[in-house]
Amino acid sequence: MENNNGTSHNNNKRIPFLVFFKDARLIFKLDALSREILGIAFPAALAVVADPIASLIDTTFIGHLGPVELAAAGVAIALFNQASRITIFPLVSITTSFVAEEDTIQNMNTKKTENDDTKLKQATVSKDHMVPDIENVEAPKQVTDESNNVVAKIVTGSMDTNNENGRFSLYKFSEKVMTKRKQKVGKKIIASASTALLFGTILGLLQTAILSFAAKPLLYAMGLKHDSPMLDPAEKYLRLRSIGSPAVLLSLAMQGIFRGFKDTTTPLYVIVSGYAFNVLLDPILIFYMKLGLKGAAMAHIISQYLMATTLLLLLMRRVHLLPPSMKDLQIFRFLKNGGLLLIRVVSVTFCMTLAASLAARLGPIPMAAFQPGLQIWLASSLLADGLAVAVQTILASSFAEKDYKKATAAATRTLQMTFVLGIGLSFAVAVGLYFGAGIFSKNVTVVQLIKISMPFVAATQPINALAFVFDGVNYGANDFAYSAYSLVLVSLISIPIEIFLFGSKQFIGIWIALTIYMILRMFVGIWRMGTGTGPWYYLRKGL
Repeated sequence: MENNNGTSHNNNKRIPFLVFFKDARLIFKLDALSREILGIAFPAALAVVADPIASLIDTTFIGHLGPVELAAAGVAIALFNQASRITIFPLVSITTSFVAEEDTIQNMNTKKTENDDTKLKQATVSKDHMVPDIENVEAPKQVTDESNNVVAKIVTGSMDTNNENGRFSLYKFSEKVMTKRKQKVGKKIIASASTALLFGTILGLLQTAILSFAAKPLLYAMGLKHDSPMLDPAEKYLRLRSIGSPAVLLSLAMQGIFRGFKDTTTPLYVIVSGYAFNVLLDPILIFYMKLGLKGAAMAHIISQYLMATTLLLLLMRRVHLLPPSMKDLQIFRFLKNGGLLLIRVVSVTFCMTLAASLAARLGPIPMAAFQPGLQIWLASSLLADGLAVAVQTILASSFAEKDYKKATAAATRTLQMTFVLGIGLSFAVAVGLYFGAGIFSKNVTVVQLIKISMPFVAATQPINALAFVFDGVNYGANDFAYSAYSLVLVSLISIPIEIFLFGSKQFIGIWIALTIYMILRMFVGIWRMGTGTGPWYYLRKGL
């Protein structure tokens, strides 16, 4: 049935699931939207995957020290990474969205101001006419008292703009206004960026304190026993590695700020250089200086502080690190949305940590095989995180501009690209693990177990990639509440599955459980947008 406007009543009730296939024929077309997505995604993907790759290289060097050292480092790295995710991932996610939104609004205001300046300039150069619509020209907030007096005289009519003196005064006023605005071009005042740096510093110091003083209890929680040969080297490695926590968290916070500006290239150069230095230090400190696991931790710490310092110097050129007033800091907004994502990350972290803990309970050999598989599982899938960063940034800007057409097009195009990427990753990981498992250990049993995990690591790549990108879709739409509560539900279902399958199938059961977990994560992402609920309500109306 149709209403008087000729539109169907059913439009308001339709389920827009088919939106995921919208313009699928354009997936390989390099149009403006694809160039924008890839321009953000490609450098971001390389930057995101740099850390897991560096960890893989660390793992390769440590593996030559022996299976006990490899397993000990595996447990400590897993614990450190999960702790970092709990503290920084909420901060990075909301920082990217908030900076993109704030920067977009500032750019919109700047464009409006430039239009007002154009009107004012056109008014002042006229010699034959009165100033048209001067009351409608919006004056800047921060101008001198003298300029404000000029505006008052013009509006009240006390300045005669028909004579030469009046036109000259008005011209000088417009020149002052535009000069002041030009002086402000360059550094920006982004309150969300300043807030992110504050939280990054505090959280980094807290993480150092917790990991240093509670290293042994945390390793016990990971499944290590007091008589385990892995306990002592893992504890020493974790305590030393924790010194780098402030640098790690600040680096990631600053990456979130650059992403909000749609600049993923600058962080890429810094991160690649930092990790290249890390790789250079590894053999020197581990073998040449005979520091073993301690050398691996020191190499990581030095490179992290180098990256943090460089990023900070580059950021200082673009934004004011301190806002004009402490009241401008968005502390409560960060706490509210960061708290929601903290709930989400704790849920995700618990599932991943539980998997590593269960593998550790099987002993050094299974744990030594599980760690490389897990690193590859995450590293290859995190290539899709570049697409997640791109869609988050574009969506945050599009929703700020209320450009729903672009928001839908960006989300669907990115998800389609993600699926194609996942298929390619499946083949690459399968071939790489089958022929390259031996580089992680000389132990025959470890290599055999790595090959057993290969089908799961490879086959889940499209699923993992879509799950990661749906996170970016939710964050870009400021749908933090749904992202948090849906993942809590997924975790509540997945945890008992992990425990049950571990008890019945041991090592292989862990990988089956992780596969089920990622399928559920992907499903909740499809559900939100595919049903047109939350910020996607407009899809039900056919907008």
